[in-house]
Amino acid sequence: MPLSQEEILRYSRHLILPEVGVEGQERLRRSSVLVIGAGGLGSPAAMYLAAAGVGTLGLVDFDTVDVSNLQRQLLHGTSAVGMPKIESARQRLADINPHVHLHAHRVRLTSDNARQVVAQYDVVLDGSDNFPTRYLVNDACVLEGKPYVYGAIFRFEGQASIFGAQGGPCYRCLFREPPPPGSVPSCAEAGVFGVLPGIIGSIQALEAIKLLLDAGDTLVGRLLLFDALKLEFRELGLTRDPECPVCGERPSVTELIDYDDFCGLAPVPAQRDNQIDVHDLAVRRGNGESVVVLDVREPGEWEICHLDGAVLIPLGQLPARLKELDPSQPTVTLCHTGVRSMRALEILRAAGFQDVRNVTGGIEAWAREIEPGMARY
Repeated sequence: MPLSQEEILRYSRHLILPEVGVEGQERLRRSSVLVIGAGGLGSPAAMYLAAAGVGTLGLVDFDTVDVSNLQRQLLHGTSAVGMPKIESARQRLADINPHVHLHAHRVRLTSDNARQVVAQYDVVLDGSDNFPTRYLVNDACVLEGKPYVYGAIFRFEGQASIFGAQGGPCYRCLFREPPPPGSVPSCAEAGVFGVLPGIIGSIQALEAIKLLLDAGDTLVGRLLLFDALKLEFRELGLTRDPECPVCGERPSVTELIDYDDFCGLAPVPAQRDNQIDVHDLAVRRGNGESVVVLDVREPGEWEICHLDGAVLIPLGQLPARLKELDPSQPTVTLCHTGVRSMRALEILRAAGFQDVRNVTGGIEAWAREIEPGMARY
C-alpha cells in the first residue's frame, strides 16, 4: 500500500531526505525490529523506532515499573508504577505512532525461546543489562542470521556497536569469555547517570534504522565508546575472529547453551550455615548479641541508608582491609540485595573467618520487612 496522506505528513521530514525518500519510508514500514528490554536503553530506542515508522516493533520484557526506573526509563511515567513495563510501553508507543504494529513478548528470554523470538524480526536491538542475556542474544542472532545492535551503559560511560552482521564480528569476537561473577556491578549497584541511556539508546535506534535503510556507514566493525563527563566519543576498530566459537570458521557453539552457567551465575543452593535472614538478624541485634555487621556497599549507598553500628568496607577494598576485622567475632555480610555480600562471605571464609553469614535479601529486605521507614533505592 502507498503511504497515506496522514503518513506523508507524519514522515514529511524523512521524505525530503534523499537518503530516505518515499521508497525508504515504505521500506521502514515493511521492516521489523525486536527491542529486548523496555528499560533505560530500550525506552529511547523504541520511541525513536516507532516515531521513525518502523512497521513492526517487538518488545521483550517481564518486569514491572518501579519508581526507581523513572529517572531514566522515559517510556514509563509515574502513573505506570506497578504496571507491567510491556503494557506501559505499549500504551506510550501506540500514542507516539498508531501506525506501528506492536508485538509484546512478556517473557524472560531464555535458551528455550530466544531463537524462536529473534527469528521473527529483521534486526535485534539489545537493551539488556546483564552478561548472560548479551551472550544469549549474540548467539541467537548469529545462529539466526540477524544483526545485533549492541548497547551498554555503566555510571557515566556507554558503548554501542553492531554484531553479527554479514562479514562483521560478533560479541564473542570482542568478549570471548564473560568477566568473573561480581566483578562488574549492575546499574542497581553502581548507579547510572539518567541522561546516558538516552544517548546510547538513541544511537542504537539510529544504527538500526540505517541497517534497515542500508544507508550510511554503520558501526559494523567499530565499537563506539562514550564518556558523558568528558563529553568525549572514542572508537575502536573490531575484526571478526576466525577462531570465534560462534561466528568463526569452525564454530563449536551451534546451539544455545545455559548462559547463567556460562557466566558463572547459575543459582547455588543456599546453605543454612552461611545464610541469615533479616528477622533472625533483628532478633540477635535486639537481644544485644555481639555480631559485626559488615556492609560491603559503596559509600554513596551507605549515605542513603545503613544499619546503626555497621562497619562499612566496600567489597573492592575488602581483601586489603581484612585486618580491620576480628576473625573471632561473629560476622554477617550485608549489601543491597545479597549478591555482593555473598562474595564478601567467600573472601572472609577464605581468610579464615569461621562464624560468617550472609544477610539474605540485603538491606533491601531489611527496609521492607524490619524497618519500613528506612529509605530504599
